[in-house]
Amino acid sequence: MEADRERGRVLRKKRELAYEGTILKVYRDLVVANGREESWDFIHHDGAAAVVPVLPDGRILMVRQYRNALDRFTLELPAGKVDSPEEPRVLCAFRELSEETGMRAESPEALEFLLRIDTTVAFCDEEIDIFVAQNLLPGEQHLDPDEVIDVKAYELSELLARIERGEIRDAKTVAGLTAYALKQSRSNRT
Repeated sequence: MEADRERGRVLRKKRELAYEGTILKVYRDLVVANGREESWDFIHHDGAAAVVPVLPDGRILMVRQYRNALDRFTLELPAGKVDSPEEPRVLCAFRELSEETGMRAESPEALEFLLRIDTTVAFCDEEIDIFVAQNLLPGEQHLDPDEVIDVKAYELSELLARIERGEIRDAKTVAGLTAYALKQSRSNRT
């Protein structure tokens, strides 16, 4: 009877910082799961924001950038991490749009919230808020010294086909473009 009550329960007994990097912290958690003591890894990330930047003709600005973890270039929505855990993600999205694409929204309030995703639920608490930016204004690209980014506009249908073919695999980009396409589909029906 006692074993049945313990089955399905998870209790974290202890959390120790194992490593602190520039964008994340890695912890080792001691947990009791189904009555057994286990050691689980946990990665903390302060959060991030991404933007679906829509041009007046409906095309979407995308960034092609090198990703060290994959050792290749990827095609993604403009995005970045918050400067601090307290920074509103809409401000992060507003900043990253300008920095990465050279285009900007009139104000952070002009960005429309689209969705929030949990990027890697098995071992990381990173959340990314994704916004839509329209009525873009010309600005200036301000890349970080180590960023290598190219910007290009694409038709939404082409981006969705690239997702379907497995050419775009970045989770925030797949989620953001798919959610935006669903939103557009709904608004076209009304």
